[in-house]
Amino acid sequence: MKNKSIIEEAEDIQRAAEMVRLGARMQMLEAETKLSRERLLKIYKEVRGMSPPKGMLPFSTDWFMTWQPNVHASLFMAFFAFFRERASLNGLDAILKAYHLYLDHIEAESTEPVLSLTRAWTLVRFFDADLLQLAPCTTCGGRFVAHAYDPTHEFVCGLCNMPSRAGKTKRAAKAALAEAD
Repeated sequence: MKNKSIIEEAEDIQRAAEMVRLGARMQMLEAETKLSRERLLKIYKEVRGMSPPKGMLPFSTDWFMTWQPNVHASLFMAFFAFFRERASLNGLDAILKAYHLYLDHIEAESTEPVLSLTRAWTLVRFFDADLLQLAPCTTCGGRFVAHAYDPTHEFVCGLCNMPSRAGKTKRAAKAALAEAD
């Protein structure tokens, strides 16, 4: 068994703490660090002040196809592609930088993030497994998340062809009522 460098372990601890602050689930922490589960639990409890949530990770590409999650996932993937292609970052580093930029953008627009860090990480894994692709919209030219191998020659995104119920959530109704007052 190879001895672990103290510096590598410190970097893993710092990275795990950052992921926990961003809302990562235990499965993501275990996959992306070399730390033991017990160590990760301690980090999680120290950073969040509570035990991590239990349960399985989401495993459905369909979640990313609904209107609002698709827009957010597509935005995140644009940031992720930028960091991979232009900044030569890979893997977790690109995911974390892209997620920080996603959160900054969402905060600037005064909206709630739809994509959690774990979902963003899962999204990248779906792309790596060729389950999802980016499809160019024939109307606006933007690139949006779509199922892999779906025909995309006449693809129109959810922003150019909004569903009739888009934005008509209870939260949106409350916000509109608050603005009217």
